[in-house]
Formats: sequence, C-alpha cells, structure tokens
Amino acid sequence: MDDAAQLHRREPERGLMSAIAVKGWCPGAWRPMPSGDGLIVRIRLHGGRLSSAQALRLAGLSERFGNGLIDLTNRANLQLRGISDGGHAPLLEGLAELDLLDADAGAESRRNIVVAPFWSEHDETRSIATELERALSACHLDVPGKFGFAVDCGRERALADVSADIRIERCAMGNIIVRADSAAMGRPVARTEAAATALALAEWFVASGGVKDGRGRMAAHLGTGARLPTALAGSVRPAPAMPRPRPGLVSGGALVGIAFGQLSAAALALLARRSTDLRITPWRMILAEGLQEMPQFEGLVTAADDPRLAIDACTGRPACPQANADTRALATALAPHLGAGASLHVSGCAKGCAHPGISAITLVATDDGFDLIRNGSAGDKPLVHGLTRETLLADPSVLAGDF
Repeated sequence: MDDAAQLHRREPERGLMSAIAVKGWCPGAWRPMPSGDGLIVRIRLHGGRLSSAQALRLAGLSERFGNGLIDLTNRANLQLRGISDGGHAPLLEGLAELDLLDADAGAESRRNIVVAPFWSEHDETRSIATELERALSACHLDVPGKFGFAVDCGRERALADVSADIRIERCAMGNIIVRADSAAMGRPVARTEAAATALALAEWFVASGGVKDGRGRMAAHLGTGARLPTALAGSVRPAPAMPRPRPGLVSGGALVGIAFGQLSAAALALLARRSTDLRITPWRMILAEGLQEMPQFEGLVTAADDPRLAIDACTGRPACPQANADTRALATALAPHLGAGASLHVSGCAKGCAHPGISAITLVATDDGFDLIRNGSAGDKPLVHGLTRETLLADPSVLAGDF
C-alpha cells in the first residue's frame, strides 16, 4: 500500500480519532491491490464489453487463481478477488491471451474509460471509444490514476451520474460534443475530432496545474478558478439524462442486476453460456445480449423492485482488512425492511468506498457498533452511535426513527 495517505475523521461527541487508510490509486492487472482475501486484480474491458468466450474463460481464471468472486466497479470494470501472490503471473498470461491486458501499467492507467452500455451500431459510441483507447494507449500523458473519460453518445445521456473528468456526449440537436466535467457546456466537434479533442483537454488539465501530488480531478480544478482555453471551451448544452436503469428485458437483451456488485464465477459463466456478449455497466448490472428472458441464479437481481437495488454495501469483513463488520450480510437482512424510495448505505468504515455520495440512511461500522447518519455520507457526523447488529435486526424500524 505504498501510496497510502491517512484520512482522519473526528467524532465530536466522543472526542475520538479514527485513522483510515485511503489509497491514492486504483488496483489494476499489472498493479494489484492487497486486501483481506488476497490480491484484487482490476480488469479494464475494451469498450465495456466481453465476448461470451472471454467471459467464460475469465470465470475459469477467477476460480483457478482466485476465490471465484468478481466485483463490478462503478466505472464498469471487473475485479477478480482472492488472487494469490503465486497466481498473479499466470493470471496475467491468461488475461493477455484474452486480449484483456495492456502493454504496461502506464497504458492501463491511462485507459480509464467508461462506455455507455446501451450503444447501438449507429450512434458512434463504440467507434469513438475504440479511437480514444488507442490514443490513450499510445500517448504518454501523466494523468492521475482516478482521472477518467466517459463516452456517452446516445440520444439521452446514460452516464450523467457516473464519475468522469472528460465526457464525449451528444447535444440535444444530435451533434457530438466534448465537455469538461462540471462545465455546463460542451464543445461541438466533428465525429472524427472527438477522441483528439478529449485528449487535448486532458493535456490542458495537466499543463494548467490540475495534478497535485499525483492526484487531481477536472471538477475540482475548474472549481478553483482554472479557465478552459477558448479552443476547448464549450457553447452547447448536453442532451438530457435518462432515468437510472433497472433490471429487466431491454432492447437487445436482458439487464441483470448483481447483488451488491459482486457475482460468483459460476454466475458469470452462466450468463456467458446463455448470451452472445456481455456489456458491463457502472450500476452493478450486466447487459446480457441476446437473452429474451431473465436468468435465475444466486446473486442475480432480476426484478426492478428488488430492495437490494436501493442498498450500497462495501466488501466488508473479512475480505477488507479495514472493515469493522460483515456489511453485506447486514444489508441483505435489512433489505426487506427498507421503505419505498429510501436508500441505505452500509459501510465497513468511514471511507464509504461503496457509495461516496449521500444516502437517506448510512450505517458506518465502528469498533463499538454502527453509527447512523441521516441524509449524509459515511464521513459525516453521525446522529446515533453504537447501534448493535442485534438491535438493527430485531427492530429495523430504528432506521426510520426520529432521534
């Protein structure tokens, strides 16, 4: 954990300080991250898509070299868990055979692209994403590990709520635009200029001081007063955003939810055998192309009203060494008791990895129970301290109570 920094959260009511390690980087295939259940190896897919053959073999690699558990990230990547130190090198060989390994760690880090999963052959999302991948792999731009791109060229924006620093989208009139994150307007460009313009915007970000101590995000940079150059500034509003999708049959296949964003290798293999290709989404769902009925398997969420869709829960104990509780077991038990329209975040510590944003209810595991936060995030001041797991399960209505 060589790049770890320390984030301290003061709990005013108790006057205690808790130190939580915050990584300044994301795991990759070349640079895995140690965790409580072994190495985490993140795989950045090409265009957010796996062929059925790739998915089937990836499931086999997960079982052979890891613990058979696979995470879906909020940037539509996959993470193989439980990889042993000795299994890392042969795993890389397997990934290379599947065309799922970049030339080196630098190229992998730069190729941080999330692709809208509902693309069609005619909306240019896929072709632009391919061009951007090639440009990023070939350049030597030194952007932070969390700095990323979104390619979202449908008539409605699918990725409006997905983290990205540079966005390639459409405007309401249908033209392609390139937009800096947090900027209200995007720059209209010819389709052939989209990838190059996005790369030029990233180069400006670096040259204008957006990177400090190896970190930096576009929205924060613009928020400090940095002004885009005229050649990259926008004048056109992006198209409206679509509602967040839910599991169910959609055009081209079945959109299948993954409970808490983690599926087994067996579940991935089942989807691979029944579909043509798999598109990984940033919402803990997989679009299984060609499926005409919802698959049934442990851990798959197939109903649009499944209460687990309203809950975010991190890996938790024992897989994460910083977690203070088995978060997903508690989340599963509480799911049926969650009120309509409510959102719940169960976090193993105050980092809030599973959901950095605001939830109606947040439970944060500490060394003496759970803190409850209302309409906030995991690092906010709690309303109630020390709720036990037994109390929460015996009377789940405490989540909605007034204190």
